[in-house]
Amino acid sequence: MLERRYIILSRPEYIEKFFDRRMFFLRPYSQGADEIGMYGYGTFFNNNYENWKHNNKFFTDTFISQKFIDNAIKTTNELYKELSNYWQSLGIQNSLNNSNDNWTLETDLSQWSTGFSNDIISIISTGERTYSIASYYNTQSLIKSEYPSALVENGDKFVKSIVKYLESLVLFAFFNPFIRHYIPIINNKSNIYLKNRDYLFENLDKIIMKRRKEIEKISVTETRIDMLSSLITANTNENGSNGEVLKPMSNKEIRGILLEVFLGGTATSANLFCFITYYICKNPHVKQKMLSEIEHVLPKSMDKSCISYNDLQKLRYCEAIIKEACRLIPAVPFTYRTITKEHEIAGYKWPPGTNFILNFLGVQVHPEFWPDPEVFNPDRFYNDDQNDKRLGDKSALMMFGGGKRICPGRIMAMAELLLLMVLVYENYNVELVNMHEPLKLSTQINTHCKELRVRISPRT
Repeated sequence: MLERRYIILSRPEYIEKFFDRRMFFLRPYSQGADEIGMYGYGTFFNNNYENWKHNNKFFTDTFISQKFIDNAIKTTNELYKELSNYWQSLGIQNSLNNSNDNWTLETDLSQWSTGFSNDIISIISTGERTYSIASYYNTQSLIKSEYPSALVENGDKFVKSIVKYLESLVLFAFFNPFIRHYIPIINNKSNIYLKNRDYLFENLDKIIMKRRKEIEKISVTETRIDMLSSLITANTNENGSNGEVLKPMSNKEIRGILLEVFLGGTATSANLFCFITYYICKNPHVKQKMLSEIEHVLPKSMDKSCISYNDLQKLRYCEAIIKEACRLIPAVPFTYRTITKEHEIAGYKWPPGTNFILNFLGVQVHPEFWPDPEVFNPDRFYNDDQNDKRLGDKSALMMFGGGKRICPGRIMAMAELLLLMVLVYENYNVELVNMHEPLKLSTQINTHCKELRVRISPRT
């Protein structure tokens, strides 16, 4: 049924070799990943080392640059204000007293979180919005958002197309081509996914061409702080480095990078924020300790638009909460690698071409490496003097992967999550509608929160 055999590794000492930054491990070639349009572009399904290195350097240089981090923080602040207004509007509509400070809203946080992350990654990557939170607000409210309905609807279609494309990756990356092409029910599903691919690629190409025309009309001294503009102007005469002019990127290459940014940037942050909220609500002592840290480091009187990344780095307990939530429910539960020469792993010598699955979830709840692994305990990442094996084994927590293929957007993702925790929990009481209900999850390429019903009210 699957396209090939995989060796599953679930202990950190077995995985550690794959996280050696001196080595570049391939991902197995997948005819399906080629067919769906991902193989050979961006970084995830790219086995051409020189091309991968170029793309990865661009990702890394972009996401760690101060101007992009500052822009992400600014964007998060601005979108939060809009999100807060939508919550207040819905809360007042659903209450009897019409008070701005005394309302309660019961809603699905997973929808807001996905929309919020989509809007942020869209602005950072293209400079334009998808209007995702406005779209969800319009489905819940008698009063519609201020944005033109056609703009919101088009953005909603685009986002749904991205979600469907992400769903398609398991079927195309792992399953045998015969199954996709000839088994009736699966073949129908494959054709739907391929039509969605065509729609998504067509829209990404339109975005790229539109920006190319805009750039042609502006002065070389004018700059835009978004990834798409940087991709288009990279390696041109106007943007050469030390007089060396490399080949500019084609539309297909740019599309592959944008696609990867949308897929990774939306799903990871959105789902992680839901997992964080679930565990905070289930553990009141954790919530209280978190609120105390936020008030101490970033008091409510402070203008949050002035927050810097350095300020966010002081939120050590909030960061510990993020890590612990990700340990128990990794947003990406596994990844895979192929070796190109013989390696000794787990006490066996494996020949070139052997395929491995790195089981992040199995490692992160392994009782030999994590005391009480099923317990949500952020202190394990907060108390530096804790004596457990995790402190000495960097492969035991794989929040953003590791090695040369570690997620290049990890700094920006942490900044977004930390700031969102501050803004939401400083201003709102958030509680689970049903404290005894387990998380509703689905696991494919990523771990997806299907629904998280919460009750939101203003903190007074």
